[in-house]
Amino acid sequence: MSTNLRMSRINKQLQREIALIIGGKIQKAAVKETIITGVECTKDLQQAKVFFTALEARKCPGILKELNGVKGVIRSLLGQTIKLRRVPALEFYIDKSSAYGAKIDSILERLGFPLNNSAQNETEIEDGQEDF
Repeated sequence: MSTNLRMSRINKQLQREIALIIGGKIQKAAVKETIITGVECTKDLQQAKVFFTALEARKCPGILKELNGVKGVIRSLLGQTIKLRRVPALEFYIDKSSAYGAKIDSILERLGFPLNNSAQNETEIEDGQEDF
């Protein structure tokens, strides 16, 4: 179980450091639009799958190409900032979970299921219309 905790901590640290490197040290404008959503590293630290998305989903394929062009630089900068025996090789993947969630939401709305809006729930609580 400690191995799972260790890998989880490594994945989160890699995610944080990659996001900081992309935001601060990479000069390509297209790459700066990325949002790193997760990292899955192998136990031997040889490979790391880096999942990303962008505010505009249609730009993701172009951003993927740009990220693959600078992944060596990102790995080198990671080696300078992170304290690991081995810095994993990076492979970038488009995170499709947000698009999948939006698709599920639209299907549920068409079927007549109301979505839980946090703003709507807050106004109901303020008006005293809570269901207990």
